[in-house]
Amino acid sequence: MRTLLILLSVAILAGCSMRDIATMDEPTVQVHDLNDIDQDGVIVARERCTDTVLGASIDNYGCGQIKPINERQELKILFANDSYYIDPMYYPQVEVIAVFMREFPNTQAVIEGHCSKTGTHEHNQILSQNRANAVSSLLSERFGIDSDRLSAIGYSFDRPIDPTHTAAAHKVNRRVIAELTGDDTTADMKWHIYTVDEEVK
Repeated sequence: MRTLLILLSVAILAGCSMRDIATMDEPTVQVHDLNDIDQDGVIVARERCTDTVLGASIDNYGCGQIKPINERQELKILFANDSYYIDPMYYPQVEVIAVFMREFPNTQAVIEGHCSKTGTHEHNQILSQNRANAVSSLLSERFGIDSDRLSAIGYSFDRPIDPTHTAAAHKVNRRVIAELTGDDTTADMKWHIYTVDEEVK
């Protein structure tokens, strides 16, 4: 038995000492393109988005993420009773909406007109629509926002801030709100160890 174990051990050791040598007569063909042409860390074989900004945060396929925009901004435009005239002192507030829409060119704006609860619903429906139209026209004609990106709707006095019938309530209920929706396609830049050395704008 002991002799058998010795012979078996010798055979195993002899087998381990042998080296199998494989020779390659032809070069290996690379199936997938492992280059990273746009230098975003994703190889060409996986890349789906080649136009992402260098340094932007991306997913596993080299695509930047699109964040939805859904903003509601009240314009502090105080209309006179039964009027849709916009005093030039309120133009800077409308310009804020225009600047935002220029920064995010994929956004659309719905301009909402609201009235106080004085007079008939029908009369205030027309008045609130005119107020929304006035802001929409100002955005288009004075601040250069494409009218195709704007829509206006009047709500009469159906959506009051203050439901009471005081003078103060009537004043705050005569208002316009801009609802901005769309996609933020601005590149979300990722931080790296060299960020501190880059020029701060």
